[in-house]
Amino acid sequence: MLFMALISCKTEQVSTYTYFGGKIINPKAKFVLLFKEDKVIDTLFLDNENKFIGTYDFTEEGLYYFEHGPESQYIYFQPKDSILIRLNTWEFDETLVFNGKGSERNNILIESYLETEKEQKEFYSLYKLSPQEFQAKTNSLEKRKLEKLASILQNNPNESDGFKELINVALTYPIYSEKERYPMVHSKENGLANFPKTDSNFYQHRKRININNNALKDFYVYNRFLTNYLYNNTYSLGHKPMKDEYTCEFTVDLLNTINDKFTYEEIKNEYLSHTVVTHFYRKSSCNVNTDAFTEYFKLSTSEKDKNKIKQLLNDSDQVEIGDKLSNFTLIDFNNATQESNAILKGKNSHVFFWNPKHVRKGYIVSKIGYLSKKYPNINFIQIKIDGKKVDKIDKLDVKNQFYIDTTSEANKFLTSKYPRSILVNKKGIVVNGYAALSSRKIYKQLEELSKH
Repeated sequence: MLFMALISCKTEQVSTYTYFGGKIINPKAKFVLLFKEDKVIDTLFLDNENKFIGTYDFTEEGLYYFEHGPESQYIYFQPKDSILIRLNTWEFDETLVFNGKGSERNNILIESYLETEKEQKEFYSLYKLSPQEFQAKTNSLEKRKLEKLASILQNNPNESDGFKELINVALTYPIYSEKERYPMVHSKENGLANFPKTDSNFYQHRKRININNNALKDFYVYNRFLTNYLYNNTYSLGHKPMKDEYTCEFTVDLLNTINDKFTYEEIKNEYLSHTVVTHFYRKSSCNVNTDAFTEYFKLSTSEKDKNKIKQLLNDSDQVEIGDKLSNFTLIDFNNATQESNAILKGKNSHVFFWNPKHVRKGYIVSKIGYLSKKYPNINFIQIKIDGKKVDKIDKLDVKNQFYIDTTSEANKFLTSKYPRSILVNKKGIVVNGYAALSSRKIYKQLEELSKH
């Protein structure tokens, strides 16, 4: 009660501040992180009752997200909001409830998220349908979503234009994303060498979309649609369906599609950078697609992004297949300095260097947990770049976790700070200098490594 009174008392005094607090049941960490555009703006520690509270001087409304343990969810703030959350980590999204000033729009947002999550699972059974059958299904769903949107807007006439656009995207763009994705998945599911032919009405939704909304560039629903939209447009230039790896020609065409479609420089540069890095990782080797990177450097206007990509290319040259992996120092979670040669000696090893800016702990737990069971004869080592003692990954064996500081020799091949996997055989020889956990090739690569 005292917790609620703290906010309500300040609200009655017409506070100029924005408040965010709540209670976590069955907490998975000692704090809640609040993010804006992937940057941590506050660390909110739980008290002895697992409650937290933060005060902010927000002057503009917008989309944020909070993170607790391995999970996260969006929250929309307007200045002077006083929002409390309550959730049980055992069912994070399903139990999340918002209360206080500004809560109604966030309850609408989480409800739309849960609906979309359920509907996306149902789409898996629809991809084998003909274009006409698939369109009939999506048109019916879109009609229901537009009716719901109209009802929300009618019942909340004073909501801002920013939130109205957000809820429009949250409700309808998942459907549009599936329509853009349909040709790619349909051809794969049916084993086709060509994409299905669709009529002119199939992409009617494109008349209603906005691909240059900078305020939503970090919203997952919006990003997922844009990605499918860009890939589908690029495939329509005459490319055949591809499975594991994109051709150099496709990557170059995709970069130019991004350049042509976006007018907002920040979004364009982010997608250009993300694309060239993602396709590099899908190759899962040190082999560099020279034409694609040349095109990237020509199109991007972000010197910061381009410098980081140059560092990535330089990093890929520092560890080559057939070379003995150079020894470097690393620190374990007893704060003892170790030598990499001693840790890897006589073992086939997968050495994963990770950075929380580019990969989440939950993903590492899922991927490494699965691979270590599938390939028990391989030594899986996780090393945090620029790490600290508190940065261990729960649910993974702490004996296989380390971190490096700025004095480690490993920094010579980690200048970009991008994650990388290095596969080393029992003799300490590099068999892959830039493998990728996200690539489908990793399974074949680990299978080969485990045989020697």
